[in-house]
This record gives sequence, structure tokens and C-alpha cells, in this order.
Amino acid sequence: MRTRRPSLARILALVLVLGAAGTVIKSEAEATRLTTNPPALHKVPKYTPASDGLSFIDAGVTTADGLKLVGWFIPGTNGVTVIFVHGYKNDRGSMLGSAAMFHAHGYGALVIALRAHDRSDGDRITFGHLEVGDLDAWYQFAVHQPDIDPRRIALVGVSMGGAISIQYAARNPRIAAVVADSAFSSMDDTIATSVRHFTGLPALPFASLIGFWVREETGLTRAEADTKQAIARISPRPVFLMQGGADTTISPDSGARLYDAAGQPKTLWFDPTLDHAKFFDQRRDEYERRVIVGFMDHDLLGR
Repeated sequence: MRTRRPSLARILALVLVLGAAGTVIKSEAEATRLTTNPPALHKVPKYTPASDGLSFIDAGVTTADGLKLVGWFIPGTNGVTVIFVHGYKNDRGSMLGSAAMFHAHGYGALVIALRAHDRSDGDRITFGHLEVGDLDAWYQFAVHQPDIDPRRIALVGVSMGGAISIQYAARNPRIAAVVADSAFSSMDDTIATSVRHFTGLPALPFASLIGFWVREETGLTRAEADTKQAIARISPRPVFLMQGGADTTISPDSGARLYDAAGQPKTLWFDPTLDHAKFFDQRRDEYERRVIVGFMDHDLLGR
């Protein structure tokens, strides 16, 4: 009796099924890697505010789900306090340079470490689903410090920190102003660019699958991840956006999308030559002139 050989069509069908299964498995694994940051892998600051000669106190809050978060509080002299929110898998030390520049102009600075980052507790990054609530814990810390004016607390966020700052300001009408450097306009807008950057995988077919698994693993909804919806609710409080045209981490049209969605007053500083979150590092003098003097001093201090 002869053994019947499988047809070419059946072989191809089997290859397609195995390939599809492999793609799904790989996508879930990458989503887990992107949303997980074990404490042993947390980046930690190499310097403290004391490295710049600044007096500060070690700050800390407890989240609604019991995590301990760390930060630095540098008191100011002009009555405005700025909460600095770092980016994805970075640490609060990355915000020290801009915080020191703000402090030189009299601003108080609360430089925080997000959950699953730095020396804060946690190993799961949720891209705003839980971090927005954590920002409220930091806001409550700020308003209970001596000589703080609760009507003049602003946010400065970079990358994911910028998106989270926008999302939180939309929920808290007491936030006076927002500065967001290289914030993504939505997960759907930027997933193709971000997947290529962080995984090296092609957007097709991985982007949509990884986005699905990220939402499944974090609880993040499409609405929560749509920063355009959030920024539309901030007006009439002022927003300052920065976006580089050579951004390879998020979609470089994110700044324009956010600007179009925002109400007045709003400002977009677009530099076609800059990559992701490079405004402070590579345009330092212009950053001081535009962001601190031209925006914060003008809108919050009336100068």
C-alpha cells in the first residue's frame, strides 16, 4: 500500500498556519518585553541635585496600589512649582539639567521617578493607564509643601512623560500649564514607528499585534492612549509642544497632530533636524529662551 504524500497546497497551508502562530507568539513576547522593566534593569541617576549645588529634599509618595515612588524636591523662589516627568525606561536624572535651568529662573522643581523606573517600585509600564494616577500622588505631595501656590503648578514631560503629563493635566484642571517634549499623539498613530525602533521588527504584521498585546497586558485603552483627546481638554490653560522632524522613536507628525487637537493658547516648536527628545540637549540656549522665558515666565508669571 502506497503512502499518500501531502499535497503542495496542504504543505503551504501548514506553513502559513505555523508562520501566523509564530508571529502571534513573537508579538506577545515583544509586548511583554516592552511593558516590563524589572528592578534589576532600572536605570538609576548618576547625579543628584547636589551635583549642581542645589539644595533639595528626598521626596516620596505611595501609589493607590501600594508602590513607593521616589523623587527630589528643589524649592523655588518665584511661587511656581514644576513637576518633571522623565521618559520611557529612563530615570529622574535625565531631567536634572532642565530642572536646574528652571530653578535658576526661580522655579521650584519636583523631579520624579515613575513606577517601574529608577528606584521606584514596580516592574510594569502601562503608558499612562496607572501612571496618570501616580501623578496625582505627586501633585498632592507638591501642594502640601511649604509656600506652594496650588494654582501655579506646571508639568514638564519628555517622551512618554510628556504624553502622561498631557493626560494628567486633562484630568486635573488645577494644573496651570504643560510643556511636552516629543510626546506621542496616540498609540495608534505611533505604533508602527515605535515598533520598528524598539524591536527592529517590520510594522507589518507586528505593529497592530504588539499594540493589541500591550493593551491586553497593561489595561490601557485606546482612548487613554490617545493623547489628542486629552490635550483637547486642557484649554484655556497653555500648552507648549516640542517635536523633532527626524524622530525615529515616535511618529514625527505627533507634534503637529497634538497641536491641531489642542485649544488655545498653544505653541509648537518644530525642528526638522532633531531626533527624539533632543531639544534641551541640542538647543539649550533656545530652550531657555523659548520654554522658560517666552512661555513659562510669560504665561505663569506675567512677565
